Amino acid sequence: MDIKTIITPGRTLCGIEGVSKKRALEILANTIAEDVPTIDADDLFRRLIGRERLGSTGIGHGIAIPHCRVSNCEGTIGALITLKEPIDFDAIDGEPVDVLFAMLVPENAHSEHLQTLASLASMLNDAEFRARLRAADSNESLYDVAIGEPAAS
Repeated sequence: MDIKTIITPGRTLCGIEGVSKKRALEILANTIAEDVPTIDADDLFRRLIGRERLGSTGIGHGIAIPHCRVSNCEGTIGALITLKEPIDFDAIDGEPVDVLFAMLVPENAHSEHLQTLASLASMLNDAEFRARLRAADSNESLYDVAIGEPAAS
């Protein structure tokens, strides 16, 4: 999977401070809505919260992949944030979360949703990739790490 097709520099935020699970989801929703005019931040926030009520999207190793389907998007849309301090996310391993990769897919994209989610989870399961994401110190460097670009010297 090519992450460049899912996220943009505008949907990549590094080192967000002082957040809770709910606030992190709100930041993700607002970040996506600011970059994608067809997405309503409040509606997206409600969808992400609704998905979390079904079960945590914390997949372990400090990673969460909040995701949902939305009716008004053409393809998969993502956003990536890292947090200064890990937060409780009810993750499956009980570990706090400090890397969140939100994913939206069109309402009718059932197999695409599952394939993209599995591919993303696989990438984020790589300890070296997680370490590089956590080492990023700016929005730009986080985006570069996420899309696999070498760090600028």
